[in-house]
Amino acid sequence: MSQTIDLTLDGLSCGHCVKRVKESLEQRPDVDQADVTVTEAHITGSASAEALIETIKQAGYGAELSHPKAKPLTESSIPSEALAAVPSELPAATADDDSQQLLLNGMSCASCVIRVQDALQSVPGVTQARVNLAERTALVMGSASADQLVKAVEKAGYGAEAIEDDAKRRERQQETAVATMKRFRWQAAVALLLGIPVMVWGMIGENMMVTADNRSLWLTIGLATLAVMVFAGGHFYRNAWKSLMNGTATMDTLVALGTGVAWLYSMSVNLWPQWFPMEARHLYYEASAMIIGLINLGHMLEARARQRSSKALEKLLDLTPPTARVVTDEGEKNVPLADVQAGMLLRLTTGDRVPVDGEITQGEAWLDEAMLTGEPIPQQKGEGDSVHAGTVVQDGSVLFRASAVGSHTTLSRIIRMVRQAQSSKPEIGKLADRISSVFVPVVVVIALVSAAIWYFFGPAPQIVYTLVIATTVLIIACPCALGLATPMSIISGVGRAAEFGVLVRDADALQRASTLDTIVFDKTGTLTEGKPQVVAIKTFGNTDEALAIRLAAALEQGSSHPLARAILDKAGDVTLPQVNGFRTLRGLGVSGETEGHTLLLGNQALLNEQQVDTTEMEAEITAQASQGSTPVLLAIDGKAAALLAVRDPLRSDSVAALQRLHRNGYRLVMLTGDNPTTANAIAKEAGIDEVIAGVLPDGKAEAIKRLQSQGRQVAMVGDGINDAPALAQADVGIAMGGGSDVAIETAAITLMRHSLMGVADALSISRATLRNMKQNLVGAFIYNSIGIPVAAGILWPFTGTLLNPVVAGAAMALSSITVVSNANRLLRFKPKE
Repeated sequence: MSQTIDLTLDGLSCGHCVKRVKESLEQRPDVDQADVTVTEAHITGSASAEALIETIKQAGYGAELSHPKAKPLTESSIPSEALAAVPSELPAATADDDSQQLLLNGMSCASCVIRVQDALQSVPGVTQARVNLAERTALVMGSASADQLVKAVEKAGYGAEAIEDDAKRRERQQETAVATMKRFRWQAAVALLLGIPVMVWGMIGENMMVTADNRSLWLTIGLATLAVMVFAGGHFYRNAWKSLMNGTATMDTLVALGTGVAWLYSMSVNLWPQWFPMEARHLYYEASAMIIGLINLGHMLEARARQRSSKALEKLLDLTPPTARVVTDEGEKNVPLADVQAGMLLRLTTGDRVPVDGEITQGEAWLDEAMLTGEPIPQQKGEGDSVHAGTVVQDGSVLFRASAVGSHTTLSRIIRMVRQAQSSKPEIGKLADRISSVFVPVVVVIALVSAAIWYFFGPAPQIVYTLVIATTVLIIACPCALGLATPMSIISGVGRAAEFGVLVRDADALQRASTLDTIVFDKTGTLTEGKPQVVAIKTFGNTDEALAIRLAAALEQGSSHPLARAILDKAGDVTLPQVNGFRTLRGLGVSGETEGHTLLLGNQALLNEQQVDTTEMEAEITAQASQGSTPVLLAIDGKAAALLAVRDPLRSDSVAALQRLHRNGYRLVMLTGDNPTTANAIAKEAGIDEVIAGVLPDGKAEAIKRLQSQGRQVAMVGDGINDAPALAQADVGIAMGGGSDVAIETAAITLMRHSLMGVADALSISRATLRNMKQNLVGAFIYNSIGIPVAAGILWPFTGTLLNPVVAGAAMALSSITVVSNANRLLRFKPKE
C-alpha cells in the first residue's frame, strides 16, 4: 500500500547532499518518489519510516519522523528540483549554531580515527562527525552537548577539549603543537642518547652477547633502557593499554609490542642466561631505545610539517585586526574587535585592515582584496559600496556602518567553509580508513605467523630469529602513513585553493572535480559581464549619432530594463528633453513625443506594426544579430532613423580562460535562454564547443542530466538563483562569488573573484590534490607491501640477511615524514596558465 512519509533531515549542507539522499532513497524498490530539500524529505511508496531513516543514515546523514502539520491550501508552483537546491535558510549563516569543534589528543593512526569517529557518532543527537588525524581535531554536527562529546571521546580512550571558535582553536592548537614538539624532542633525545652509544659500542666493541664478565654492565644498561621506555616511550604503552581495554589495536600497539618483547627477552637473557643456549644470548636493549628515539623524532618532524600544512588557513585568521576604530558622539575610539556590534559607525584610513563587513556611508578608498578574493588589482569603493573584513585600505579614508560581525562576516564564513572542507574525506580516503581499521590486527597476525615459521623451521638459534622477526614486523608496519595520506593532501590542497580565491565545500568535490571532462557555463553574468552596453550606433537619413542617442535615452528615462539602462549609460551626462504621451508597448518597445517629434523605440515588429519602412535597416539588423547583439530601432516622425546595437559583452578574461580550459582537454558547453542566433554568435566569439539555447530556468537541470546520460562528467558554472538546480544536478557545481547566495550555497566550489580564470585554477588544484593523495596512498601501500615481507625474512633464502629492528624503526618514522612532506608540496603548487 502506497503512503507518503515526511522526514526531517540533519547534516545536509548543499545541493550535492540533497542529490545523494534523493538517489539513496529512490534506489529502494519500495520507494516510488522522493522529494528532498536540505531540511526535509517527502517520500511516497510502501517503505516504512524506520527503513527510510536507516537508508538516509547509511548515506551519511540524520533523519527523524516529522511531526504532522497542516498542509498549505495551495501547493507551490516551484519545480521540485529547484526546491531541492534552495535551502530555506542559508547554512553559512547558521553553520556555527549546529557544529562543534574538538581538539583531540592520544591519536596516533587511522585506527584511532575510526575509533573516535564511531564514539562521537554514537552520541545521541550527533548527525555527522569528521575526525582529522592530521590536525588532531573533530568537527561534529548535531545537537549533542560539548560535555557529551568529550565524555564519549574519553570513554574511547582518548582526550578531547571543546573549542568555542577558530581564534581559540588556533591558540590552543598552537600551544598543543609547541608542547607536543618539545615533548617529542626531549623524548627522542633521551632515547637516542642511550641507544646510539650502546649500538656503536656493540658494533665496534662488544658483540651484544651476555657473558659472566659483562652481566652486571648489561643489567645496568637494561634498567636504563627501562627508564627510557617509561619516560620517553611511556605514551606508546599507555595508549596501547587503553586500546586493549577498548578492544582495538593501533600503531602504539605495534610499537609497544615490538619494543616490549625485545626488552623482556633481553632482560630474561640477562637475568637467567643459563636458560638460553650460548648462541641465543644476544641482547636487544639498544633496539628498544633506538626504536623509541627514532619514532619520537619522526613524530616531532611530522608535527612540524603538519603545522606548515595549515598555513593557508592561519593566513586567513590573521586578516582580522585585533581592534576597530568606532565613531561615536564623543569622538573616535579604538575598541576590541569582539566589542564591535552591527550598526556601529567605524572609520578606515590608509593602511587599515577592515575589521568587519559593512557599507560605506561617506568617503572613497581603494581596497586590496587579494587575500580574500585572489584578485590582485585594488578596487575603488565609495558611498553605498560594501567592504569586507580582512581587506586592506591602500589609499583613502571612509566611514562605514557595520552590517556583519564575528562569525557572520564573509571572512568567517570562508574560514568555516575551509575548515569543514579540510575535515572532510573523499571516497578514496574513506577506503584507506577502512583498510587502516583492520591493518594493525592483520600485522599482529603476520608477526605471530612469521615468528612461528622461524621458530619451527628456521635456523638455530630459533628463539633469537623468532624475536628479531616478530619485533621487526611489528615495528616496520606503519598505519600512520596510511592514515595521514588523505587528510594531509586535503588540508594542503584546500588551503592552497583558498589562497587562489577558490573555496571547496568538501573533499568529495575535489575528487569529483579531478575526473571532469565537460564544463557547462551559464551565459549571462558568467561568460558575459551581465551589463548590456550599446556597442554600435548606425544612423539613417539626416539623423546624426548624437541626436539618435539623446532622443532614445529621453524615451528610456526612469526605466530599469537592462536595455534601457544600456542606452542611458551611453547617453551619459547629456541633458535629456521631456517626453510627452509616453506609452509602453508590451513586447515591442516604447513611444512618445518630444521637441515636436513623434518617436518609436523598440524591435523591428514595432516599426512594422506602425508601418515604418525598415528596408534600409535590414542588412544591418541581420549583421548585428549574427554578432550576438540585440538591434534596438529608433523611428522619428514615421521614418527609420537609427539602429542601436545593444550587447552583453564577454568578460575581459573569458576568451583567455576558455582557451586555457581547452588546452587542459575540457569540452565547453554554453547553456542559455537566449535565441540560437545570439547564443551561437557569443559562443563563436568565446570559443565554445557546444551551445544549448532557448532553455528555461527549470530546464537547465534537465540539460545537465542529458549530458550526464551521455557518459560525461559535468561541471556547471553559474551565478544566479535560476542556476541553483543545475548546480545541484552537476557532478560539480561551481558558483561565481559575485552571484546569489542560493547559487553559492548550492555549489560544491565557490570562486571568490568573479573571473573564469578561477575555474581553471580550481580544476588544476583539484587534479593536483587527488594526484598527491594517490601518491601518498600508493607510497604507503608500497612501503607496507614491501617492508612487511622483508621484515618477515623473505630475503633470507637469497641473501642470508635479516632487517635490523632499528632500521625498521627508522623506516617507519621516515614513511610518515615522507607522506607529510609530499603533501606540503601542494602549498607551493601553481596552476599552469
